[in-house]
Amino acid sequence: MFADGNPEARIMLVGEAPGRDEDIEGLPFVGRSGKLLDRMIGAIGLDRTKVYIANVIPWRPPGNRTPTPQETQICLPFIRRQIELVDPDVLVTLGNPSTQALLGTTEGIMRMRGKWRDYDTGKRTIRAIATFHPAYLLRSPSYKRLSWQDLRSIATVLAV
Repeated sequence: MFADGNPEARIMLVGEAPGRDEDIEGLPFVGRSGKLLDRMIGAIGLDRTKVYIANVIPWRPPGNRTPTPQETQICLPFIRRQIELVDPDVLVTLGNPSTQALLGTTEGIMRMRGKWRDYDTGKRTIRAIATFHPAYLLRSPSYKRLSWQDLRSIATVLAV
């Protein structure tokens, strides 16, 4: 599975890896998490025609397990190149694995979310922000409030 959305979008969202539903459909974020993600981006006036959605790992790991560090390292050059080609104004990492992989940190999502960082493509610097993965929000709905703060911050940056 490669990606979905507009390759000329101003905003790119990156998750960890496809789940079962995504594996079946061949598109990222199409299951319950995808429906929530659609509502999240819709709340700030966006839809899939105005965003680009990808994953760090383009395949579903066997047994839907967490990708190994080695698998992540193998895939990093590809997602980095994808980010460079899309060249968004805003990069949103969804959840711990994509945040740690792309923003080069060992900090958890609770510490990283909601804070703007610079992501250097080698050609230019993109504004980046981490927020919760929609699957996590489905399991822990009390964090939707914090996610909404992140979304408002993203909307503000996109409005500039």
